[in-house]
Amino acid sequence: MSTMPANIPDKPALEGLETKWGDTWEAEGVYRFDRDGATRADVYSVDTPPPTASGSLHIGHVFSYTHTDIVSRFKRMRGKRVFYPMGWDDNGLPTERRVQNYYGVRCDPSLPYDPDFTPPHSGGEGKSVRAADQQPISRRNFIELCEELTLEDEKAFETLWRHLGLSVDWTQTYRTIGDDARAASQLAFLRNIERGEAYQALAPTLWDVTFRTAVAQAELEDREQPSAYHRIAFHRPDGEDVLIETTRPELLPACVALVAHPDDERYQPLFGSTVTTPLFGVEVPVLAHPLAQPDKGSGIAMICTFGDVTDVVWWRELKLPNRTIMGQDGRIVSTPPEAITTEGGLAAYDELAGKTVFSAKKAVVEMLADSGELIGDPKPIQHPVKFFEKGDKPLEIVSTRQWYVRNGANDETLRAKLIELGRGMRFHPEFMRVRYENWVEGLTGDWLISRQRFFGVPIPVWYPLDVDGNPDHDRVITAERSQLPVDPSTDVPEGYTAEQRGVPGGFVGEHDVMDTWMTSSLTPQLAGGWERDPELFDLVFPFDTRPQGQDIIRTWLFSTLLRSELEFGVAPWANATISGFIVDPDRKKMSKSKGNVVTPADVLEKHGSDAVRYWAASSRLGTDAAFDPQNPTQIKIGRRLAIKVLNATKLVLGFGEPDGGDDASAVTNPLDRAMLRRLATVVDEATGALEAFNHARALEVTESFFWTFCDDYLELVKERAYGEDADTDGEGRRSAVVAMRRAVRVLLRLFAPVIPFATAEAWSWSESGSIHTAPWPLAAELGVPESTDAGLLDLASRALTSIRGAKTAAKASQKTPVERATIAGPATEIEALRGAADDLRAVGRIAELTFVEADDLEVRDIVLTVAQD
Repeated sequence: MSTMPANIPDKPALEGLETKWGDTWEAEGVYRFDRDGATRADVYSVDTPPPTASGSLHIGHVFSYTHTDIVSRFKRMRGKRVFYPMGWDDNGLPTERRVQNYYGVRCDPSLPYDPDFTPPHSGGEGKSVRAADQQPISRRNFIELCEELTLEDEKAFETLWRHLGLSVDWTQTYRTIGDDARAASQLAFLRNIERGEAYQALAPTLWDVTFRTAVAQAELEDREQPSAYHRIAFHRPDGEDVLIETTRPELLPACVALVAHPDDERYQPLFGSTVTTPLFGVEVPVLAHPLAQPDKGSGIAMICTFGDVTDVVWWRELKLPNRTIMGQDGRIVSTPPEAITTEGGLAAYDELAGKTVFSAKKAVVEMLADSGELIGDPKPIQHPVKFFEKGDKPLEIVSTRQWYVRNGANDETLRAKLIELGRGMRFHPEFMRVRYENWVEGLTGDWLISRQRFFGVPIPVWYPLDVDGNPDHDRVITAERSQLPVDPSTDVPEGYTAEQRGVPGGFVGEHDVMDTWMTSSLTPQLAGGWERDPELFDLVFPFDTRPQGQDIIRTWLFSTLLRSELEFGVAPWANATISGFIVDPDRKKMSKSKGNVVTPADVLEKHGSDAVRYWAASSRLGTDAAFDPQNPTQIKIGRRLAIKVLNATKLVLGFGEPDGGDDASAVTNPLDRAMLRRLATVVDEATGALEAFNHARALEVTESFFWTFCDDYLELVKERAYGEDADTDGEGRRSAVVAMRRAVRVLLRLFAPVIPFATAEAWSWSESGSIHTAPWPLAAELGVPESTDAGLLDLASRALTSIRGAKTAAKASQKTPVERATIAGPATEIEALRGAADDLRAVGRIAELTFVEADDLEVRDIVLTVAQD
């Protein structure tokens, strides 16, 4: 009997491994990116998603980031220098909302900075403060609180990521609101201006009245809302009425035309004529446009500036006037459109001024009913209404001056180039490519990138003021590169002094900030040190892979590819890996808005990180995974696997060092050679699957073999390996021990990307250095030729199962000695199985084992007959 190595615990356990190995990896710099002497061919670079640093991570983050980590660990073991950074997406609306709730404050840019400010709340109690009761503070005070809270969130996130075992290089981190990120974002934007790709325009803008900010197309979502059709009479000069149906009667003062389909015979006689609006007495034309729907309502619609995006299309293409009545606060503006001139029309408008959309609608309907111009009762309906994805009220369309970046919506050449770049990339899974292409093909307008928020990257421009103190938006003053990063609300442009701010003949700074995607779309540049560290950027760009969720293909993936095309003319990565969603037991997507999100800390603590990683690794890219916190079956299976890896390694090492060394030539037994040959095919298949980003398949084939190895092979050969059987020769024992040890060394490395803590622990018992920088296994290192028949392993496993089954049927213990046993089966199988005869006899405690060839019986499985004393 051999002696157990001293460093192997009596009872291997998973508890405490995260801390033990996390500290070791950090101290030894196992995952640090080493650029010394590197070339681009040596590097594998990951454009890691920067999580939004506001609130807490959820189980979906653990799911998708584990997928990325598996590939990164695999590539590192394949000899690549892995550039695996981590960013924090600090800026944007989620952070502002969290700060408002957490501290009980709101930003008021008109207030002066208070260097001694202390927030009224700190923590959960802030969430109970109504918006109206939040304390107003200066922009600078508000931003300081944003930075303070995001730093705390980021520390918590990093702790969780380390506990999960992400092999991130924690010396390579960035914040999207940090100085480097702001400088890079502003420089890229200034270059967009120089090349004519960025411009500003006064135009209809999708507007969230709660947050008082513009919203881009990518941030929209449709929600079913109750409404009603109102049948309203417009008046022709001959006294006849034209009836339209609308869900927005409150926009009647903004009506600029009626429109019908050019082929609609009912209205063709009216095209080119005019009608008068009810209540407000404004003469408007009747026009034709192919977007009008003859089967919707009465078939003729009113065009208002602006009720929805179709109104915007009609307004633009039919060259209609703008009579916007909606203010940025969601209330009807006090000044009526110039077109309303009648006494009755002005009186009616006075009834609406200052009212919310809801109140204005109610007032208009009452006035229409009183005037007799409301025909019949409103007809209730449910219809989709556009919302800001983070908003609570329907969007309005108001006319505002905003900044835009050209995205191909109005440029067929750019659109075609973006499609071409997408087709030059590899999507995993491939079917996700169509989502990208559908988004590009469906773009309806350029990218609106300015936001009326506070915590974000400032747009780096100023405007000169004329002699009357009005800004000249056509003569934009851009920041000098040497000034970056800048905040135009406090910094001064070249050629001016601070005293000229807001003074006629002086300047005024831009107060808007960039859409958060304008910074996030530069993550390859931010992480790779663009314009800051040229050597690093050349080593990592274009990146090898972009991992991300499917729900942000239209935002993050598209915008990053767009910015890379505009700046470099190439795709920013070679591969895009798209994870699926996490769904609850009812197959509903987990989200904070649904209240079904599970935070991962408790799950990791209860089951262990390796177990949770196993659950994540079991799902293919692009496939949704169910998670039931009350019965996390896959996580329990993963924990069992990790424990078995420890125990199996301990068992194998317990056989001691093989006599004469562990050279592959020592493996002479047919069963040992069959096992290694089968493992060689597993290595090839798992390697191919991981190269194709199919981590689930790699885990599946490895795990399947592992359980056969543990449950069957080790049971079959352990008597020979112990050498306790009188018939066991030294060569047979050495063959078994060498085969087992070689198999364990390979299996630990195959499992290492998925269960890094258990494999690091088991590897340390017999090997030097970290398993996570050890070479990935190759089939050739197992030392058996391809001609070796691996089928003997399956045959022996089936025979062992039959032996066990026969003893169970006889109600005998597996340790019960057997006097005689016969195995019958096809000749080819029997001939092969003779190579495992001694091991079968030993494991079955069989005194006399005979084989019978029975081809004519067409026996599919080996049959065992046991005769017991």
